[in-house]
Amino acid sequence: MRRLSLLFVLTLLCGLLAAPVVAADALPQVGAAAPGFRLQDQNGHWRSPADYHGHWLVLYFYPKDFTPGCTTEVCTFRDDVAKLRQAGASVVGVSLDDVKSHADFAAKYHVPFPLLADTAHQAATAYGVLSSMVGMHYAKRTTFLIDPAGRIAKVYADVDPKANSSQVLTDLAAMKKAAP
Repeated sequence: MRRLSLLFVLTLLCGLLAAPVVAADALPQVGAAAPGFRLQDQNGHWRSPADYHGHWLVLYFYPKDFTPGCTTEVCTFRDDVAKLRQAGASVVGVSLDDVKSHADFAAKYHVPFPLLADTAHQAATAYGVLSSMVGMHYAKRTTFLIDPAGRIAKVYADVDPKANSSQVLTDLAAMKKAAP
């Protein structure tokens, strides 16, 4: 009986450690105003979604600098940044890493767009992507396409780092074509 109880407790603990704890805040819905924030980029410049008013904004959250999936995603957006700019969109990445980490990450991978340091979890909380696992906080991999009026046009949850940029390009083209 004791052996069974110990096995039950270990199974329960393993399950709790493996399952991410997601923040209670919900993702902003399509059509809602994009939440505001003010964060520093890898060069120490302060940035806000309001800086992009009048233009499309691809705001993507990612878990951690220098990890395989996040490196794939930043490089894919880097490689597509000219196409995104040609489509009228700016790209901004956000993680909980600090300015120094972002500066090193951007330098190593030649990132030509802002990476914002959300060390106080302000933006991740506002966008409902703050998560934690075993006491460590991170931003869930989620992308928001924000229209020129500052409204959420599309939400991409649990994105594939390799495919996200091309998904955004496809949807952006369709939305611009459908607009009056």
